[in-house]
Amino acid sequence: MILLTAAAAVFPMLASAQTYPTSRAPDPGRMKATVEKLVSFGTRHTLSSATDPKRGIGAARRWGAAEFAKIAKGCGGCLTVETIADRFTGPRAPDGVEVVDVLAIQKGTGWTEVGPNQVVIVAGHIDSRVTDVMNVTSDAPGANDNASGTALVIEAARVLAGEKFDGTIVYALLSGEEQGLWGGKLLAATAKARGWQVRAMLNNDIVGNTIGQNGHVVADRVRVFSEGIRAGDDAKASATRRAIGGEDDGPSRALAKKIDGIAEGNPQIGLDVFAVRRFDRFGRGGDHSPFLDLGFPAVRFSVGIENYDRQHQDLRTEGGRVYGDTVVGMDFPYLAKVTALNVAALRQLADAPAAPASVSLDGALSMDTRVFWDAVPGAAGYKLYWRRADAQDWTDSRMVTGATETVLKDIVVDDHFIGVAAVAKDGAESLVTFGGMAPRK
Repeated sequence: MILLTAAAAVFPMLASAQTYPTSRAPDPGRMKATVEKLVSFGTRHTLSSATDPKRGIGAARRWGAAEFAKIAKGCGGCLTVETIADRFTGPRAPDGVEVVDVLAIQKGTGWTEVGPNQVVIVAGHIDSRVTDVMNVTSDAPGANDNASGTALVIEAARVLAGEKFDGTIVYALLSGEEQGLWGGKLLAATAKARGWQVRAMLNNDIVGNTIGQNGHVVADRVRVFSEGIRAGDDAKASATRRAIGGEDDGPSRALAKKIDGIAEGNPQIGLDVFAVRRFDRFGRGGDHSPFLDLGFPAVRFSVGIENYDRQHQDLRTEGGRVYGDTVVGMDFPYLAKVTALNVAALRQLADAPAAPASVSLDGALSMDTRVFWDAVPGAAGYKLYWRRADAQDWTDSRMVTGATETVLKDIVVDDHFIGVAAVAKDGAESLVTFGGMAPRK
């Protein structure tokens, strides 16, 4: 939980910084229609037909692009629709396959001739599979895994179309996830090649069911997975993070904590964030993993409880037990809530300044701690956060304007963790940069 101090009275915009109107809320009925349409393509296996007009991955991708194009037309061209592609070969595609991602780009006001200044990505993979990952012919409806994530991305674009943000939002439908996270690798490589400064990547994968394999119902919680120590850190950075106690405060963990705070600040959404301190489910991975490898902040959204009989299964009934990932196993009001949380996060992240590049601390052998940080272009102020070193979440905060350093009186650096976020004029906050990682020269 993020607590505000009396500084909110001095900087009143903070009181509502994480609350947004819900007049354009995600529509469960429309999302159900999207999932049903995706299921109607029979299979969306990455190695299925790329040219058949009615069946296979190609038809599904073209339909997704057409949906983005409709949204773009309705908002006067606020979205630019494009595809990116590359050829991948691996154990699950020994002869190679062209992987195509469908993107809709909502350019921010900070976009320049050389491209966007800051980018937020929301993604879901469109491909599906059955029990045998090499089976490209059997029906693979992939309703929850992952037509749910695809529907979320398209619906988020519908809800946010026409709104203005400083940062750029990229809505991404990824292919090749089941064959090797190839769509995620393609998009991460594209982001790096284009010089995108990725503030956050929100990966949505299996986000539409509420009944678990054990029959338990979890309709008020969504899991958000995040890494603590950055996969992209070199040996020196890892040693520094270990020395300062920053294992729980890498950029992706900061992103997960921010999403948790956004959920708390928007109780009308009706979801609690279960912030799992692991980059993904045990022994598994997702399309955010390639972003982590390149050092970009990224998290995975997934349902509060899973039903493994409805994942990666041939359609069948055995001993009265039903297997297969069909629409009947989904909860669309729940999917709409997860979508609403993504939308709230996208608004906040796309409107916020960049996070401070570094935050330094000076307080050894002192009862006070001096905090100083890099200036952020466009920031109206900065918000310092701190907590006791035995706590996981920030408990105290202070606003600072017109300066890039301050002294925290009676805050002993040995006993506290400290971070700084940049704040926009409307109160939107960046991720918190943890203090001590990169001392300023």
